Amino acid sequence: MKKSILITALFSLLFISAQSQILKPIKWSYAAKKTGANTATIFIKATIDQGWHLYSQFVKDGGPVKTTFSFKPSKEYSLVGKTLEPKAIIKYEDTFKMDVKYFEHSVIFQQKIKTNGKTAMVKGTVESMVCNDKQCLPPEEVSFNVAVK
Repeated sequence: MKKSILITALFSLLFISAQSQILKPIKWSYAAKKTGANTATIFIKATIDQGWHLYSQFVKDGGPVKTTFSFKPSKEYSLVGKTLEPKAIIKYEDTFKMDVKYFEHSVIFQQKIKTNGKTAMVKGTVESMVCNDKQCLPPEEVSFNVAVK
């Protein structure tokens, strides 16, 4: 009996330790705003934990993985232009031996669309990479769905 309690306690500690090692320094949220009868803007917000940064869509080759948006083709809408981002911080990073563009705290990306009806469901993915002053996490791809009403 004592042996099984000890084994259960050890596995519980290992599980808790493993869970605490999973870093998720970025949280994504999404919204849409109608801007006309058949137009809307999709807002894609990244909230970034203190000490971490998210890279811009505009990073030169040889640097970190840039943030990339992929929108699933649909008969409900079409993209108007490219995904916009605010002005990024530009800083030289020794890790990549180059100037890189990134965001801290939070950033809102915007994509204009034209709808083919009164409503649309915009689906896609965002791939991104985050780093702090000690480490970079592997790139992560997150799916999103945004209802335009």
